[in-house]
Amino acid sequence: MMPLRVAVLGGGRSSEHEVSLASAGSVRAGLERAGHSVVAIEIGRDGVWRRDGRGIAFETGGAFERGGGFERGGGFEQADVVFPVLHGPFGEDGTVQGLLECIDVPYVGAGVLASALCMNKVLFKDLMAHAGVPQVEYRGVTAEHYASDPATVLARVAGLGLPVFVKPARLGSSVGIVRVADAGQLPAALDTAFEHDPLAIVEAASTGLEVECSVLGNTDPVASDPGEVLLGSGEAGWYDYEAKYSPGGMELIVPARLPAHVLARIRELAVDTFRRVECSGLARVDFFVEGEDVLVNELNTMPGFTETSVFARLFEASGIAYPELLDRLVALALERHAEESRYRR
Repeated sequence: MMPLRVAVLGGGRSSEHEVSLASAGSVRAGLERAGHSVVAIEIGRDGVWRRDGRGIAFETGGAFERGGGFERGGGFEQADVVFPVLHGPFGEDGTVQGLLECIDVPYVGAGVLASALCMNKVLFKDLMAHAGVPQVEYRGVTAEHYASDPATVLARVAGLGLPVFVKPARLGSSVGIVRVADAGQLPAALDTAFEHDPLAIVEAASTGLEVECSVLGNTDPVASDPGEVLLGSGEAGWYDYEAKYSPGGMELIVPARLPAHVLARIRELAVDTFRRVECSGLARVDFFVEGEDVLVNELNTMPGFTETSVFARLFEASGIAYPELLDRLVALALERHAEESRYRR
């Protein structure tokens, strides 16, 4: 496609700030290799948006002209599309997407609804359960309910058996997750989750393989070859923060070492889940595979985005190099914006 000027957002207010900066740096470099020019915008932990170290502001209705790019002074300065490489709350949860919708800016990735829904692990699993999508058993727990009636909450969670994983419901990158192998550890694990989020999710452990599958597209999405996650030499024994971001913490085998019909089922479920939550642009869908059973775990609307992150590696193994992948994503963003603009006059 013709060269574009792309505003890349990185950082953000969440605990995944540093991960986002790493992703944004890789995206900027990849876009430049694809022939595009880049405007780098960093969102600080304080919530201030900065370009070249200077704060920027926006005016609703005045930051974007159809066909003309962003007006000078709006912070984006003649950019054609925004790439919000933001992870976690205040970026991946629909908030920034809502801002960009309000000022009528094309942007890469999921819209407001899908972003907010998939960030909330409890609501996502509730939707999957309602649709009959196979997944591990789970319980949602609020800090308020736990504080007022801990015995009832613990009894309800006990029905999942052991071990279980206790997680903040609206964070990513395995932040705040605790594996619980003994019932006596549950209170402390819930307290840890509530340090990050007043809503926690407790999930039954799966004995299956961890498999991940990337999805690309809008109305006609395609799935990558699924990849099998193997843990490195870490002591945790599960896919925690250290395994994800430490050298040698994990190994990705593509395609996953599974029968062809199981791989096909993973790709089918990845696309089905993508469509079910009305996602667009991109996603990474995570699974557990227990023999012939494929269980959906979660969908990440803006997964880690370095060139060596799972999302990009899966598509590279499927024949789409990193710069081409980024090129397709900005094209998909413009395509979706043009289509949706037909109904927003």
